Amino acid sequence: MEISIIIPTYNEASCIDSTLLNLFRLKSKGNLVKEIIVVDAHSTDKTQDIVKKHTQVTLLESGKGRPIQMNVGANQARGSILYFLHADSTPPQDFDIHIVNAIKAKHLAGCFRMRFDSQHFWMKGISWLTKFNYKICRGGDQSLFVSKPLFEEIGGFDESYLIFEDHEILAKLYRKTKFKVIQKTLITSARRFQDKGLWRLQFLFLTMYLKKYSGASPEALYKFYKKHIE
Repeated sequence: MEISIIIPTYNEASCIDSTLLNLFRLKSKGNLVKEIIVVDAHSTDKTQDIVKKHTQVTLLESGKGRPIQMNVGANQARGSILYFLHADSTPPQDFDIHIVNAIKAKHLAGCFRMRFDSQHFWMKGISWLTKFNYKICRGGDQSLFVSKPLFEEIGGFDESYLIFEDHEILAKLYRKTKFKVIQKTLITSARRFQDKGLWRLQFLFLTMYLKKYSGASPEALYKFYKKHIE
């Protein structure tokens, strides 16, 4: 079993270098990571220049939108396991061993528990909830591993959802396999909450959840996201 790591980027010059360095540092000594693929949506900063300095990393381009970018990466991936990671997240030591062991134990999809790089009590509370194996406790920030055959079986990411794409695919995966939450900690950036304001962003996300579960279309959700959050 070999892992293809897929990272979607758009203007991630501030963090992509450290993320790539961390991946090389934290993977095991074995040859479980077959490739690292960065799928960039035509960044206007130095993201692509930074990625190109890492000669062991494959750089692809695609249209903008995480589900689109991650599908492009998955289509090019040569590993039997796909591991989707945000550009500002750092998985735990020997993350590749933990993923392969989960797949061998017939957990064909899963993630790590997560901690924000913030000491704010609310962020700590959100982080604590990610240890529980309930769909409501999941999110793209926790990363996602899935066997490539299963990913293809469910049709990959739904590209009509340019926001909430993680919730859409997680719903399918929870139905298809015994989803695994590996009890090792991935660290992700709280920068979005810091930039937009914690309570304001929480309110906006709650509003989006209510809109989604009241039947709002993917287009309406993305329009709201573009106007109030992006």
